[in-house]
Amino acid sequence: QVQLVESGGGLVQPGGSLRLSCAASRSFGNYNGGWYRQPPGKQRELVATITSGGSTEYVGSVKGRFTISKDNAKNTLYLQMNRLRPEDTAVYYCNLAHGLYRYWGQGTQVTVSS
Repeated sequence: QVQLVESGGGLVQPGGSLRLSCAASRSFGNYNGGWYRQPPGKQRELVATITSGGSTEYVGSVKGRFTISKDNAKNTLYLQMNRLRPEDTAVYYCNLAHGLYRYWGQGTQVTVSS
């Protein structure tokens, strides 16, 4: 079992920035990491992924604005979010995955509003 704890969410104005953190209870090993989000009234969507080797991918709506990264020494995933828009408002979830194993954080609210 791997426990994940997200932090860094909150209220921010359009055009602002937030950095989300996801602390894992153990080392990543061969696990892949990712960030998902669920806007109000919509289904969960994949935002960004990072492989165990460090390769990254992003959903088109966040390319050029968001950056996923990790610090293996700290067992932590990050999501840097810049130039935020109201449509980025959602509950954000981090996850680790390897084969059939899936571990999820509890979610952190990000609200982009004036």
